[in-house]
Amino acid sequence: MDDQNKEAAILSSWHNNVDAWTDAVRKSEIGSRVAVTDAAIVNAVVAQDPKTVLDLGCGEGWLVRALARLGVAAEGIDGIAGLVNRATELGGTFSVLSYQDFARGGWQKHVDCVVCNFSLLGHYVVADVLSAIPSVLNSNGCCVIQTLHPAFNGAPYCDGWREGSWQGFSDDFCDPAPWYFRTLSSWLELISASGFMLRELIEPLNPQTGLPASIIFVLSPESKSRGRSKT
Repeated sequence: MDDQNKEAAILSSWHNNVDAWTDAVRKSEIGSRVAVTDAAIVNAVVAQDPKTVLDLGCGEGWLVRALARLGVAAEGIDGIAGLVNRATELGGTFSVLSYQDFARGGWQKHVDCVVCNFSLLGHYVVADVLSAIPSVLNSNGCCVIQTLHPAFNGAPYCDGWREGSWQGFSDDFCDPAPWYFRTLSSWLELISASGFMLRELIEPLNPQTGLPASIIFVLSPESKSRGRSKT
């Protein structure tokens, strides 16, 4: 299966698992999220002191609502209409927009922070999305990405597509999505190629295992970072 078909398989999987995913999130059934990663991404975003946030790949909308409760004006976009419909059930500002359309400039607003929370699963489309993010950031804006930690997600340690799995989830899930694995050096190369500088790297620890549950990249656009350094 080539890249295009794998990217399509990701979308198909999420279309088929809208309700199962929404229920799992809202019933706190995902242990790593409850124990570590939900709080980690909220804290990482809030630490940047943004007034406005775009949740890119917002899913059922939990992060937008969590940030709103902290006084941050957040909104979400997602390419899966079913997830956006479920997100709007509990209030908030959400809209349907594919990653391809976002990369082509289909989102016309500007924000202080764009957050991608476990939402960058593909290959080339991820590079296109990251390259488009600087254009929607306000001055001194940032991008915050949380993803699987590349050092703790199995062999082989090389870039490439991996088979998905719903192991540990309920039987309501089906058709696990493939995902594209990147080594740490590949992530850093992609970040630089997309016009960003690494501002901070965070490794939230799972208290039960003592190992990182994820990795968080806090990024600044290169041109704006250079601009700040000259003043």
